[in-house]
Amino acid sequence: MSFFRRLSNLDLKALTLAATILAAWLLHSTSAMAGPKETIIVAGGCFWCVESDFESVKGVTKAVSGYTGGTTENPTYKDVSKGGTGHYEAVEITYDTGQISLRQILDLYFRSVDPTDAGGQFCDRGESYRTAIFVSNRAEQDIAKAARADAQKALGKKIVTPILAEKPFYKAEAYHQDFYKGTKRIITRFGPVKKSTAYAKYRKGCKRDEKVLALWGDAAPFAKGH
Repeated sequence: MSFFRRLSNLDLKALTLAATILAAWLLHSTSAMAGPKETIIVAGGCFWCVESDFESVKGVTKAVSGYTGGTTENPTYKDVSKGGTGHYEAVEITYDTGQISLRQILDLYFRSVDPTDAGGQFCDRGESYRTAIFVSNRAEQDIAKAARADAQKALGKKIVTPILAEKPFYKAEAYHQDFYKGTKRIITRFGPVKKSTAYAKYRKGCKRDEKVLALWGDAAPFAKGH
């Protein structure tokens, strides 16, 4: 019996060592695949929707709703929505360059909005709901221009989405962050519902997915019912 106990102990130690080596190898492999984190700011109408879309993308580590492009410092949602600040509702997307490129993100972006509409997006009208890409250097500008040209060619219509120099990005109120998956109940015209339910009803009522599908067809990456 003592022989078999010693054998079992040796086997257990060997298995433990093998598991440790495998875990270390997997950790190394995962780390080797990861790249530097970069950010890009885009405006695509309602920032709840843009945030929801891009947080589903592999390689995107974070999407934050906010305001940018205007002149008012530290604007509130009320300031921006009433107009006059010059700000867009925008989303700052942080992504892992080892898993997804800026060009891939911008290709997804163009096909998730109506870039032919200069007056807003879907049911949301006005300057704060216009589309735009904000770049911080020449390399980003060149990539954005190439993505826009490709999208225009694929669509066969003139794209009006501007590529603008990056300006200060102001994070939106906590109430707006991750609104699409919020569990807190709020009062709406549908009665008291969870934020996630209110978001789903808003998105459907605004016909965002319906119109993106009509415009982009099978190329639409996020439209529900695709």
